[in-house]
Amino acid sequence: MIEIKSLANIHFDVLFESFAKAFADYEIQPDMAELQKMLHRRGFVPGLSFGAFDNGNLVSFTFNGIGNFNGIKTAYDTGTGTLKDYRAQGLASKVFNESIPFLVDAGVEQYLLEVLQHNTSAVSVYRKQGFEVTREFNYFVQQMQDITPNSKSIHKDYSICEVKLSDLTDISNWWDFNPSWQNSFEAINRKPEDFLIVGVKKGSALVGYGILEPSSGDITQIAVDKNHRRKGVASAILKELLKRNSCTSVKLINADISCVAITKLLEENGILLKGKQFEMIRKLR
Repeated sequence: MIEIKSLANIHFDVLFESFAKAFADYEIQPDMAELQKMLHRRGFVPGLSFGAFDNGNLVSFTFNGIGNFNGIKTAYDTGTGTLKDYRAQGLASKVFNESIPFLVDAGVEQYLLEVLQHNTSAVSVYRKQGFEVTREFNYFVQQMQDITPNSKSIHKDYSICEVKLSDLTDISNWWDFNPSWQNSFEAINRKPEDFLIVGVKKGSALVGYGILEPSSGDITQIAVDKNHRRKGVASAILKELLKRNSCTSVKLINADISCVAITKLLEENGILLKGKQFEMIRKLR
């Protein structure tokens, strides 16, 4: 008999085992430590996450992150999966629908997720559940050995240095788009010691920065003051991040497709477009 309930008090070993089975056919599999790190960064709250259990075995699940997104208390799908033998039974939808009253009671106002655009069946299910596309994202992935940095050099008036999160004040007007959930400062601040921040200064003034999680090769943000663009600042930041990367690959997930500058920067350095995602939101209240 299938029972849907919260993942509160479910040992992480159980969650990892179910996750590994649900995504066994995926090319890349995180180990337990990597999954814990990913879920922590994305704000995973077991008590507001839910799963379907068959005779005590977790066979379908949604790991929910809870936080603020654009000033609104939001639940974020950090991972939804169903074991192979239990697919095509509507379990993921049942888990989601039964979780909504609990999320609303916890003050959550909207539900946010990202889905690969080529996964048309999932996109169709989400639309039927009331989700609407809010943004379209590109994502870029490349093996470090295949990256070919461009030959641009930064002007001599600029210097590269490591900076702290506390140095990044009044920089949102540099952005061409707001960071996605997993790339936001809220996500980064959940475990700031995992991230490296490279800055470019002109004199003592910070004019650009980039943020990298070296262990995963994940570039979360790159931004340059609009008054200092087309002077090699972004290229210098990217090259420095690549030098500091300890992973065999590098990726930049969820770059707004409207941002031509980031696409050009990455492609000029041999970091190629891998695919596209939809950001989708459903209002809960």
